[in-house]
Amino acid sequence: MAKPTASIGKNVTSAVENKVEVDRKGFIGWITVGWLAFAAATGGFFTMIIRFLFPNVLFEPPQSFKIGYPDDFTIDMVDTRFKTEHGVWIVRNKEGLYALSTVCTHLGCTPNWLSNERKFKCPCHGSGFRITGIHFEGPAPRPLERFKVYRADDGQIVVDKTKKFQQEKGEWENSESFLNIV
Repeated sequence: MAKPTASIGKNVTSAVENKVEVDRKGFIGWITVGWLAFAAATGGFFTMIIRFLFPNVLFEPPQSFKIGYPDDFTIDMVDTRFKTEHGVWIVRNKEGLYALSTVCTHLGCTPNWLSNERKFKCPCHGSGFRITGIHFEGPAPRPLERFKVYRADDGQIVVDKTKKFQQEKGEWENSESFLNIV
């Protein structure tokens, strides 16, 4: 039997013959692109390191805060001073004082106090709440929540947002949801 012979065709060239010549401008261009890629990667790396060392800190107001003395609040009025910073309305009536949440129980919007109409009105979907926080119109499923209120040792009123009271669960009857002022 005869052995097959290997032959190299005319179209095949050796690796030595495929040598690519790079002129000086091309070489400088590739070096520049390489350095720019290296600088971008290094810059991205150090940016991540700096973001790690100095994270974004979200400021959260304290959950328990003093709002003043009982005489600082007018009877049958809603005090809106704490709405923006603490998310609380302070309501004073003849018997005492309570703190209402500024979060609508429908979708979490912030209602406005309409003093002429004596009601809280949610601008998003039209829910209405009486000065007591009781829901009377719109899609809100329940009344506004109350927060714990008590007197500190120095006589000032403290609102504690860590303790919430819901009217539909009968929690407004809890003595911590209302501060008697006589």
